[in-house]
Amino acid sequence: MWCADCETIDDYFFNQTRFWFFMPSTESVTKLTDMCNACGYSAKVTTSHCVRVMVELADIKAFLTQLNGCLDGPEFGRAKVTTTSDDNLSSLEAIGRMTTAEVLTRRFQAKWLISAIQNHRYESWFQPIVYASGDLDAPKAFAHESLFRMFDDNETMIPPGFAFSLAEQGELLFALDLTARRSAVEYFSRARLDGKVFINFNPSSIYDPAYCLRATASAIHELGLKPSDVVFEIVETHKANDMNHLKGILSFYRNSGFGVAIDDIGSGWSGLNMLEQLRPDYIKIDMELISGIDGNPYKQNIVRHLIEIARHNRIQVIAEGIETRQEAILLQQLGADYLQGFYFAKPKPFSDRVTDAERSEIERSVKSIGQALKV
Repeated sequence: MWCADCETIDDYFFNQTRFWFFMPSTESVTKLTDMCNACGYSAKVTTSHCVRVMVELADIKAFLTQLNGCLDGPEFGRAKVTTTSDDNLSSLEAIGRMTTAEVLTRRFQAKWLISAIQNHRYESWFQPIVYASGDLDAPKAFAHESLFRMFDDNETMIPPGFAFSLAEQGELLFALDLTARRSAVEYFSRARLDGKVFINFNPSSIYDPAYCLRATASAIHELGLKPSDVVFEIVETHKANDMNHLKGILSFYRNSGFGVAIDDIGSGWSGLNMLEQLRPDYIKIDMELISGIDGNPYKQNIVRHLIEIARHNRIQVIAEGIETRQEAILLQQLGADYLQGFYFAKPKPFSDRVTDAERSEIERSVKSIGQALKV
């Protein structure tokens, strides 16, 4: 989980940045140099398709905005670029940072996100998942889902969907997803909550399961948890296109003793074929099917059949998005195993339940894990 390769975030911008553009055509070279000349940037054509542009740090935002307007859609996505702090392009580091003009622009727009990761302006909140068989007036928690929260420089909370979308566009998804998974384990250990912890993960953020996830078991052990305490939940936000890659990730988790869940069954790509191919331990029924289900016979029939299919395949069912008592009662009657939603509790932070001494000890152990893995 603590992977030095995934956690490294390249710095593309300097006090005086040299942008090295490799343009797709001579026409695009002309467009770029004309824009630079008109706006006062120092531009030099070094080869037939390579243009070096020097930009001061304070002008980068304006320059990237003008670049976006200068190049049309395909050119913006096809133009390759890297940056250096001097006139030397030959370093392997600069070559390794080569990306597209579009991604570089998104990376600059996501600088606040990089700062939030590096300065630990994030935390994990938790929402309980309760036993459906229990008393609705005194629900008992089976598990808690970890929900990632980020904050900007002014401590304003950033919508998670926006943060992950921007991270994907700026090729920061690997670092952000790793940060979210690490945060979930850290904060769950701090909160000392009962039951299991469900941790969302994006399969697209994992290059190679055995490599990227090699430290998960040891990290969880260091923080006082067992693999059986943890369920990794495949989220639909970033769709998995490579089924074999996804199977490899889940195989690694299972062999390490973790549970596996699929989110949003009944919506998007999370269809019934996912159950046969991935064979999860848990499924979560999409909240669109749950909302208002007590007054909708059509939704009731769909959910009833989903629960029956899951039961025949020894998969436990979580109904999420429950907001009313009537919805909860009906899901009990339909045979759901667990219930989740605002009716029981909204997500909330638990970091205030930890003393300064306990927090220092946890952070010390986490730091030692990270340092060991970077050796």
